[in-house]
Amino acid sequence: MNAFNKFENEQKPNNENHFSKYGRTFQEKIFQSMMIDHSWASQMIEIMTSGYFELKYLQYLCDRFFNFYNKYKNFPTLQLLVSIIKDELTEGDDVILKSQVIEFLSRIKSSPSLGDLQYVKDKTLDFCKKQVLRQALEDSVKAISAENYDSVLSIMKDAVAKGSPSTVGHVFFDDYEARFTKINRITCPTGIKELDKKDVLNGGLARGEIGVITAPTGVGKSHWLVQMGASALRVGKNVIHYTFELTETSVGIRYDSNLCDIPSSDVQDRKEEVLKQYEDNNYGRLIIKEYPTGGASIMTIRNHIEKLMMKDFIPSLIVIDYADIMRSTRKYDSLRHELKLIYEELRNLAMEMSVPIWTASQANREAADKDVVGLNNMSEAYGKAMVADLVISISRKQLEKSLGTGRLFVAKNRAGRDGILFPVRIDTSKSKIEIVDDPQALSMIDMVDSNHRGTKDMLKQKWKEIVSNA
Repeated sequence: MNAFNKFENEQKPNNENHFSKYGRTFQEKIFQSMMIDHSWASQMIEIMTSGYFELKYLQYLCDRFFNFYNKYKNFPTLQLLVSIIKDELTEGDDVILKSQVIEFLSRIKSSPSLGDLQYVKDKTLDFCKKQVLRQALEDSVKAISAENYDSVLSIMKDAVAKGSPSTVGHVFFDDYEARFTKINRITCPTGIKELDKKDVLNGGLARGEIGVITAPTGVGKSHWLVQMGASALRVGKNVIHYTFELTETSVGIRYDSNLCDIPSSDVQDRKEEVLKQYEDNNYGRLIIKEYPTGGASIMTIRNHIEKLMMKDFIPSLIVIDYADIMRSTRKYDSLRHELKLIYEELRNLAMEMSVPIWTASQANREAADKDVVGLNNMSEAYGKAMVADLVISISRKQLEKSLGTGRLFVAKNRAGRDGILFPVRIDTSKSKIEIVDDPQALSMIDMVDSNHRGTKDMLKQKWKEIVSNA
């Protein structure tokens, strides 16, 4: 390199040592990521400084955010951070800084989560780790020059360890208080008391969890999903219902039918009754969005939710009818790999947006003749069951369809008991599924039990009880 080139390079600003090379939007999302994911923020506090930000208002916020943690060993919420800043930024302070901070925090509040935050977090963590290692190399060179060889290994070990997850894990005998602290599990009820009780779902499907209803074709998966959405609306929760087979209007009529207890074929003739029902009850808000079969990917869903958030619609439950016919964001030779990826992406969406997601999965052909549909009957990809927190199956044969009966089986449940079977009534005219009150839940052991009474005989007896109680 000649003298002129050396001089020219020295005059160029060095963007390798701060975030300016990524642009303003990226830098704002770094701070937004720390506000949303405190676990990630605890990693960053070891390897990031406010000086990495090019923008003054982000430097200011980062300093307050980290200072609060250093003092109280906990990160402030958005509301608390706003309160702290209001106390500091008085009338005599920098007016421009104050307006920039307020404007930025308002945007975070109106859009609490964005789809590309995971990418931002990965890039930021990689950038900061490189800065730490670069500094460690410089310190090592100085140590070698000073013939302080023993410290070099310590310097590099310390640099490599920084930015790793901060906790070593749950120290069993020291951290016992954590096991006796009641976890605030915010749930969206199914509306079926036998499922919502403490030892089964403990209130319903929780934020960040995925519930899957699986059944053969024509058994009632879509009706179940409508019932889950309607149950959420009844307790004042906001619901987004995505449909890939039915029209928005058709799904809307099913909600009318369920909420107003009117057969779907009669809804349009009883308009005044339907409207009065909604006037008399304080239901949550419902958005029904239709996409063509195979036309929506997880990015399509994410972008739609972000637009709704900008219009102050924050979902409490997302219903997707159904994930098996979504478009994968990556192509594989095998369909099962694409399906597994779709469910993994749904899981990430649920966790990132802190919202429960209900969806459905098609059961395979063998399931049509099964008394009980299990995890091995989920078509194409058993990996779907691995991702889900809750898997419920519905099975009914032709005779049972005419009687409006069936079987509901809790195949997988991370929140409580599973392997339990319930006899149910299924009213597809009102999109309603309810567990029969009298018979107790049957376990799988009961199903395969006994030389004296076969499965078919036991089920026949149960259906007699159902018909007589109908």
